[in-house]
Amino acid sequence: MGSSLTRPLEYSDPFKLPGPRDGALPVSPTAPDAAEVPLSPAQTPVFKSCWSCRLLSGAGLLGAGAYVYLMARRPMKLGIAPGPGTIATMTLGICIGCWGIVILTDPKGKGYRVA
Repeated sequence: MGSSLTRPLEYSDPFKLPGPRDGALPVSPTAPDAAEVPLSPAQTPVFKSCWSCRLLSGAGLLGAGAYVYLMARRPMKLGIAPGPGTIATMTLGICIGCWGIVILTDPKGKGYRVA
């Protein structure tokens, strides 16, 4: 685990700002033309394109959240008072279930129309 340099160090003074090198072209203050700017690839959202993936992962998270929540409640049904760990586990189960609901409903995807 170490670091490697991709090019040799050019300046020995840490307080000296690097200037243009010999033979380097000066920086153009004007913006590049539209034809020169490379187009970035379109970013596709993760869960929008595949309804079956959203359904499977959302239902899986809902089921996992229900399982965690119900397993934390089991000692309470036997009359044992809940401690901080039991309450934290119940909260975690609710959070996992809510995450599944968010994936199923996709509230951000409905904010704009995709053509």
